[in-house]
Amino acid sequence: MNEKTEQESLDLFWMQHALELAKRAEAEDEVPVGAVVVYDEQVIGEGWNRPIIDSDPTAHAEIMALRSAAKKIKNYRLLDTTLYVTLEPCIMCSGAIIHSRVKRVVYGAQDPKAGAVESVFNILGTDCLNHQVDVAGGILATECGQLLTDFFRKKRKEKKRENKCD
Repeated sequence: MNEKTEQESLDLFWMQHALELAKRAEAEDEVPVGAVVVYDEQVIGEGWNRPIIDSDPTAHAEIMALRSAAKKIKNYRLLDTTLYVTLEPCIMCSGAIIHSRVKRVVYGAQDPKAGAVESVFNILGTDCLNHQVDVAGGILATECGQLLTDFFRKKRKEKKRENKCD
């Protein structure tokens, strides 16, 4: 297996793991986004969206995974790690990714409203900051996007039912 094919296989494997974490968020009635930090083909941190449950606007999947990884290795610098996340990171998460020195980000679905990697902004690739991050987007994008679409469709139906007069 050549190096590119091996990397693609690893990306698919870890994105599947991130999708399972996203389903945990969905089970908790949070927006279904999951993230996993991998170092040397081992999980060192994982997380899923928890801002509602934790009453914490910073409790995005990426932040939770970065915090978990930093605690595990007892260092806020996550050198030579890859972060897999089911949705393109926002501005806040992109900032945290840069400050933690993540080497590579692999994401699933694009976020055309708040994506800060390619869709709206290119924070991770700008040469104006002291660290740039390698990026691979669109890994299992259909599956990642469908999970979000289904979640929000369900939420809209619930809201519509709640607003009906009896």
